[in-house]
Amino acid sequence: MSGLRARSACVAMMLAACAPLLAGCNESNSAVAAAQPSDPDVSIVVVKPQPRAIVRELPGRIAPTRVSDVRPRVSGIVVDRMFHQGSEVKAGDPLYRIDPRPFEVEVMASQAAVAKAEAALMQARQQAHRIATLTSQRAAPEAENEKAIAAELQAHAEVEGRKAELARAKLNLDYATVRAPIDGIVGAALVSEGALAVQDQTNLATIQQLDPIYADFTQSVTELSQLRRAFDSGDLERIAGDAAKVRLVLDDNTIYSLDGKLLFSEAKVDAHTGQVTLRGEFRNPKRELLPGMYVRVRIEQGLDSDAIAVPQQAIQRNGGGGSEVFVVKEDDRIAVQPVRTGSVQDGIWFVTDGLKAGDKVVVEGFQKFAAGDKVKPQSWSEAEANADSQHAQVTR
Repeated sequence: MSGLRARSACVAMMLAACAPLLAGCNESNSAVAAAQPSDPDVSIVVVKPQPRAIVRELPGRIAPTRVSDVRPRVSGIVVDRMFHQGSEVKAGDPLYRIDPRPFEVEVMASQAAVAKAEAALMQARQQAHRIATLTSQRAAPEAENEKAIAAELQAHAEVEGRKAELARAKLNLDYATVRAPIDGIVGAALVSEGALAVQDQTNLATIQQLDPIYADFTQSVTELSQLRRAFDSGDLERIAGDAAKVRLVLDDNTIYSLDGKLLFSEAKVDAHTGQVTLRGEFRNPKRELLPGMYVRVRIEQGLDSDAIAVPQQAIQRNGGGGSEVFVVKEDDRIAVQPVRTGSVQDGIWFVTDGLKAGDKVVVEGFQKFAAGDKVKPQSWSEAEANADSQHAQVTR
């Protein structure tokens, strides 16, 4: 019994001595397991060709629909200004009044001249009647009758001439009130009361029509030629005139709320710049657009029926300056794919070569892998939804 107790004590002591070594093995195995990283998560989009409008963003300036310099039709001294500077006026609204008294006197003189001519006409008509009666009775020669008829006609012509002078005098009297020739916004008063306004020379004010309003913009003839070749080859489809949209981007990068319509494209190229001028028309009810404003014009110029596009952040630049994307292969490993890009619009790159339908393009998570690594792909939209839910939980 004493020998059995001795052997048990010896075994216990040996187990106690090995316990630290066994614990160390377990910790080493746990550390090795922890050191093996799991496949990183990356966000991808699956390439899917779909119809997209080809939009060009071009520089432009705002221009008024109509501009009119207000000039007097008669000369005289300005006696009254009848508008508020910067206000909206309608065609026919009085703007200035030129001293009307000289024109009133002219009207009175013309009226008197008409009355005198009408009296002379009455006398000539009576004389012609008497001579005609005597000629019919062979009491007067035919020559006298012809003279009487001619005198009556001359008197009638004199009346008409005097009436024309009276109409001119009345017209000049009406022109003494200078009226707005068009609807629009009247600018600063360029003359004041007491100034001499010279007929057809003195600029009294300027009126600009701002609703609707124009946006004049330019595009290089090279781009237009490329579009024409794309239409001819069938790579692009033409957009119907009633479906094409023209939009404005203001200087603070906000989008103007109202769409416009394309009016025309000039049939000539500027010899100095190689640009073609285009014009769009926009409603401007709140007068947000003012002449001379710099804007960027987005115009739909064609339709790519099977366009391939990826988010802007998916396009990477290599050391040679070329474009490339990272794609996830069937074995979930990363590969580099060179691509050729077209235009970019609204954060989307058009890819003209290098991708096909079904390719999985990495959009986020570039810092987690290198080419050849195995990854765990997830849809970009799902990744955004998960991020939003996590952010909501944190905010709670």
